[in-house]
Parts: sequence; C-alpha cells; structure tokens
Amino acid sequence: MIVVTGATGRLGSRVVDRLLRHVPAGEVGVSVRDVRAAAGLAERGVRVRAGDFTDPAGLAHAFEGADRVLVVSAAIRGDGALAANAAAVDAAVAAGARRVLYTSHQAASPDSLFPAQPVHAATEAHLAASGRPFTALRNGFYASSLPFWIGDAVRTGRVVAPQDGPVSWTAHDDLAEVAALALATDGLLDGVTRPLTAPDALDLAAVAGLLGELTGRPVERVVVGDDEWWEGAVAGGMPPPAADFTLGMYRAARRGEFAAPDPALEDLLGRPATPVCAVLGELVAGQR
Repeated sequence: MIVVTGATGRLGSRVVDRLLRHVPAGEVGVSVRDVRAAAGLAERGVRVRAGDFTDPAGLAHAFEGADRVLVVSAAIRGDGALAANAAAVDAAVAAGARRVLYTSHQAASPDSLFPAQPVHAATEAHLAASGRPFTALRNGFYASSLPFWIGDAVRTGRVVAPQDGPVSWTAHDDLAEVAALALATDGLLDGVTRPLTAPDALDLAAVAGLLGELTGRPVERVVVGDDEWWEGAVAGGMPPPAADFTLGMYRAARRGEFAAPDPALEDLLGRPATPVCAVLGELVAGQR
C-alpha cells in the first residue's frame, strides 16, 4: 500500500489525485488529521485513517501495511517542525515501509538564511540515517505563495518588500505529478533529487513587470529596508516570530538560495513546466 500524509492539503491532495491515475484506489491510503475532510477520498475507495505527526503513537495505525509512505513536510514553524517530520519518518520505518519519500525544498541547507531550510536539511539527514531507501523531493519554491510576496499589488500597482533575488517559482500541480510518479514507480527517484523547479527564476521586479502586462497598467517594485519592513509588518499585526521567519525568505532569496533552475522537473514531466505567468494570471483574475 502507498500512504500519503497531509492528503487534504494543497500539495497532498493533488498528489493523491494524480496517484489514483496510476494505481487502483484500493492500493492507496492517506493519513490526515481530520478524517471528515477526506470523506471524498473514502468514497473513491481510498483508505482514510487519522494521523498526526505530533502524536507518533497514532501514526502506527495510519501507516499500517504501508509499502511506501510520502511524508509531506509538517506545516509547523520552529523546533517542533523537525521533531514532527522525524516522528513521521520513524513511524513509516516502524510500519515496515520499504521506501520513505519526503517533500523537501530546493534550498535545503544547514546554513540557509530561511529558517525552513535547515529543518528540511536535518530531515533529509534523518531519512538517510533510517537505513531504508528514501527519496527527498527537493521541490521548487511554491508559486502559490506569490500572493503573500506581492501583497495587494494588483490593487495598488506597487510591490513593496525588502530587497529580494531570483526565485524558481514552481507550480503545485507539477510537483504533485512528479511525487505521484515517484510513488507509483518505486526507484524512479532515489536519494536526494536534483532541484525540481520551473526553468526560470524571477525576482520581484520581474514579477511586477509580469503583473503590469497582465493588468494592463504599470506595477512598481518598491524596495524597503529590512528593519522598516519588519516594523511595518509587526505594526500591521504580524507576530514578531512570523516577521522574523518571513524576513529570512527575503534574505535567502537575495543570497541566491532559490535561484536554481534545473531541467529535472521538465524531464520527469515530459512536458514544459507551468510558467509563473499562468499562476499570476489566475491571481489577477481572482482579484478583479
């Protein structure tokens, strides 16, 4: 059986949908925090069980009989993230899974300026030490996060943010398709993958240019200092730890951590990756 965690989330739900195109529903199980949210999957014949990374004991039931497990990285910030990811990996190994897959990130590194990346790097190390074959999917930076980066630029005509750098904005749908292929074809991807990214890396100035083309009016890129941005974000209601976390993204971007275009994703897909302008076009259409 193939078990996918986080199967009601933005990435996990897409992985399961594409996986069901490759294998029968009876061979697929999901581990979710709220089984009610996965009722649609149960109706399709998928095994649905409750599982929470912060409750390792419960994962034994969720992973029972698993041959392959996809651990979608925990949506937790801070020290608890690594503990949660490691607990899921350990539970998959204890359940007898022959391969454990993990949704890592293109910039996974112990010395990254973005706090999420040392967690990914440490989880990869934990996977490697598990003694089981593993796959760390080094996903590109999710293009769906662009609304957060550009704020209300569609309305104001201004992208106001700290200095950044090129980012390989990558669509969830493309990454989900590759994850499903890796689950359905054991051994297709082994160990730490090459960066699974869209072919272009754009900074926010370039994104602002695309927004201008899509909206038909100029969109200005306005750079503010780190401290000024942090103070404004906190004054606007963002908790200081969240502001620190977010500022790390900008610092990592301008150091070039997210500028890693690689042909691996398109090679696996057998087609061009979804361009960032397509994601932006949906955003603009939704805000008009």
